[in-house]
Amino acid sequence: MARPRVLSGIQPTADSFHLGNYLGAVRQWVTMQETHDAFYCVVDLHAITVPTEPDALRRRSRVAAAQLFAAGLDPERSTVFVQSHVREHTELAWVLICLTGMGEAGRMTQFKDKSAKFGESAASVGLFTYPILQAADILLYQADRVPVGADQKQHLELTRDLGQRFNHRFGDTFRLPEPYILKEVEKITDLQDPTAKMSKSSSSPAGILDVLEQPGPLRKKVMRAVTDTGSEVLFDEENKPGISNLLRIQSALTGTPIPELVARYEGQGYGTFKKDVAEAVAETFTPIRERTEKLLADEKELDRMLAVGAGRASAVAKETMAQVRDKVGFLPTL
Repeated sequence: MARPRVLSGIQPTADSFHLGNYLGAVRQWVTMQETHDAFYCVVDLHAITVPTEPDALRRRSRVAAAQLFAAGLDPERSTVFVQSHVREHTELAWVLICLTGMGEAGRMTQFKDKSAKFGESAASVGLFTYPILQAADILLYQADRVPVGADQKQHLELTRDLGQRFNHRFGDTFRLPEPYILKEVEKITDLQDPTAKMSKSSSSPAGILDVLEQPGPLRKKVMRAVTDTGSEVLFDEENKPGISNLLRIQSALTGTPIPELVARYEGQGYGTFKKDVAEAVAETFTPIRERTEKLLADEKELDRMLAVGAGRASAVAKETMAQVRDKVGFLPTL
């Protein structure tokens, strides 16, 4: 029996993944490659929806890919590739754009958020239509499941709507994917503002734990994380959001249930607890950083690994697009 296919992507918009990326996406991907036919891409086409320096994009695309392999994605068990290496992504996106209403695209909350940040006049058409490219990414590979955070559920609903619309108009072509949400780690928050999501675009450097950061700075950031009144280590998101976030982080990294951690630190205060959280972060990220550096030291081999992934992805993408072209009515190429 064929394994269900999973598809997800990550943007190369920073020089390192952060803890939220790792727990909410990358680590989940590593686990899913054991049970799924896994397709994971570095979505560089999405990265250029906002102004991007070419050299930075090239560097960050390789850094992102290296981190995926370093975190445990096996090129033998997962198809890992760069989005722009498979040209069918943009071709299918155009077909889907022609099936999408202006109002429908305008309701996407992330466009509203980002255009508010950059100013509507500065927001590109690419930023407006990128949820449709995201739909093309998913539908192109006939994915059964898509790992998503709570903030991405709306985009997956658009993907399903567009896939269903195409199927209704042109005949059954696309599989309609289901969301795969890892509940317990979907809310990793800023260390300096535990009421806000940990994010490269909005968090301060002190509020983010970067995967490629050295152990010393990582430990320092955890020790300086904003905590709450009192000294008891308790999970209470309303009254103790800072401590609750650190408990969530330690639980996710060590596999220890939060109630067990609360019992462990009873009467010990914040100091000992924070040291242990800092150690868990450093122990998790140090081997990933070391493997990433080793992969980046041999660019030729890293590019070869990505080319193999792109070859596998292209084979699936070409098959899907052949069906789409025929059903839409495009003339065949000789």
